[in-house]
Amino acid sequence: MKVENTKGISDRTLGYRSDIDGLRAVAVLSVIAYHVGVLHCSGGYVGVDVFFVISGYLISSIIFSEIANSRFSIVAFYERRIRRIFPALFAMLLTLSLFAVVFLLPSELIDFGKTSLASTFSSSNFYLWKQSGYFSHRNSNPLLHTWSLAVEEQFYILFPLFLVLVRRFFPQRLRISVVVLFLLSLLSSAIVVLISPDTAFYMPYTRAWELLLGTLLSLGFFPRLSRALLRNLVAVTGLGMIFYSDLFYSPATLFPGLSALVPCIGSALIIGAGESGTSVVYSVFSWRPVVFIGLISYSLYLWHWPVLLANRMAILDVNAAFERRFSTIIAPGRFEHIVVIAVSLILAIISWKFVEQPFRKGRMRLAGPRLFMLAGATVLVCSIFSSVMVFSGGLKDRFSPPVLQVASFLDTTELRQNEESERLGTCFLDADAVTGGRYFNFDFCLHQEPNKSNYLLLGDSHAAAIWSALSASMPDVNVMQANVSACIPTLHHSGSRICRTVMDYIYQTYLPVHPVQKLLLEALWQPEDLDELGRTLSWAKAHGIPVVVIGEVPEYDGPLPRLLAYSIAWNDPALPSEHLLAIDARMEERLRGLVLGTWHVSYASPYAALCHDGQCIEYANPERHIPLMDDSHHFNRYGAMFVIRRLVDEGQIR
Repeated sequence: MKVENTKGISDRTLGYRSDIDGLRAVAVLSVIAYHVGVLHCSGGYVGVDVFFVISGYLISSIIFSEIANSRFSIVAFYERRIRRIFPALFAMLLTLSLFAVVFLLPSELIDFGKTSLASTFSSSNFYLWKQSGYFSHRNSNPLLHTWSLAVEEQFYILFPLFLVLVRRFFPQRLRISVVVLFLLSLLSSAIVVLISPDTAFYMPYTRAWELLLGTLLSLGFFPRLSRALLRNLVAVTGLGMIFYSDLFYSPATLFPGLSALVPCIGSALIIGAGESGTSVVYSVFSWRPVVFIGLISYSLYLWHWPVLLANRMAILDVNAAFERRFSTIIAPGRFEHIVVIAVSLILAIISWKFVEQPFRKGRMRLAGPRLFMLAGATVLVCSIFSSVMVFSGGLKDRFSPPVLQVASFLDTTELRQNEESERLGTCFLDADAVTGGRYFNFDFCLHQEPNKSNYLLLGDSHAAAIWSALSASMPDVNVMQANVSACIPTLHHSGSRICRTVMDYIYQTYLPVHPVQKLLLEALWQPEDLDELGRTLSWAKAHGIPVVVIGEVPEYDGPLPRLLAYSIAWNDPALPSEHLLAIDARMEERLRGLVLGTWHVSYASPYAALCHDGQCIEYANPERHIPLMDDSHHFNRYGAMFVIRRLVDEGQIR
């Protein structure tokens, strides 16, 4: 089907713009920095929004140029999309499928198979929408990042049809039709994000305006900037808007909605300024190393997340081994960042050179029926692979019953039961949850009982993990709870807004007028927390509040249930201890010395209760294959009960 010329559409041909490849580099590096956790890019996820604006601009420019010259064909358009998207995507899907069959445990393989099937049909955003949110700390799906590809493809399936209908019924109203569509999508995004942030994040109708912003640029809505000074000012402002979003947005930002306007308009300003001529930003973005990152940005985006997860799941098997040998030379966390980024770059270059390029410009470039037949066959193969993973129950026959038992502690049902025991969403708040602060009920969580001793458990997710066990182990004590994820329970700190709100209330308002018999402080303690912890303990002494500092928890470089499952399956009982991080033992020794020897406060040590001579207890119940933890450093409800009963029986907590 071809669309004839439409009056008012530019017939200019879009030439290659190196600065747009540079902008792609900024987009993908923002996403990677956010996922890896470097450069303080708490809002780096906006890189996807930058990609959307770029895509909308480039694709729409090509479409409108072809319409203006009476050459636009929907079939030819879909051919280009297949050549651009399919090769690298399906190369990744097939490679990861082989990897998943070897390494993923049954529940994970089922989830992977479902997501792979959804990705194959460009609908993974809908599947992921029904699962845990994009920002959830529980999200370990290797294909999580494919949601954005699905949104983009859904847009490009419908957008050409929209153009055909407009050309058929409103031939003189194409520009205004795009404007109306843009405004409707933006309005829906602004409204839906207030009702359901996850829906606004994943749905195509709340994201379409970002691509349509690029479309508006291609339609000539951006003014020509003939003066170099003005171009530089506009381009620098645009780059500043993207960097502002990278650095000052966070998972708690109400997003997309109106917040997404900042990075999207910033991208539009850079693209628009570049249409009129060069600028400082144009020159920087046209630097060859930056352009190269832009050229491989699609493959780099595809591969960085699976590589990162493989490392977090202890499949790369480098973190603990490196820490034992080289931690005095380079920080373990930094080494992890280097490994993930380096492996991602290598895979991206291979994918770009040997997959993307041959199918787009080289000897593998196909067209017409041959292209569609190859695409259909690839879809069929991926669909079969994915369906086998799902309908076989995650290929359970690969593992023995003990492996399946310990692996079951990674299941979503088990994780949700742990969250219920932690009172997540009521007395334990997720600092990354947009609505978290609205649900903290101080009257309920800090309710004192006159006929019992009243203890207050203050801290982060490590504290929340032991609340239920504390309550059950001390029936004559009312254990109150005020926990926020990633929140150190000290007087002053630079934590999240919710963390500051809760801690300020506890120390400034609650404790001075509501005496407690014990204040229990528990967190993932870091060296930089110790000075402020000392000041907090001095404050508590001055106010006559007895304190128990709860110390370190053993930490592994991957989820303990996975390590135990591998150790059974591969007949390697020492495997979990090989993945035990040594940094916690050093921190435990330092913290214990300060608390007992300098601050003279009571100290309870989960680490000492579990670990001796570099070996730690790994099971809450070895006969039933129940692990202590549900991830790499949080006790599950069974593990919490096991260790807290030990501490209570030994009199460390009483």
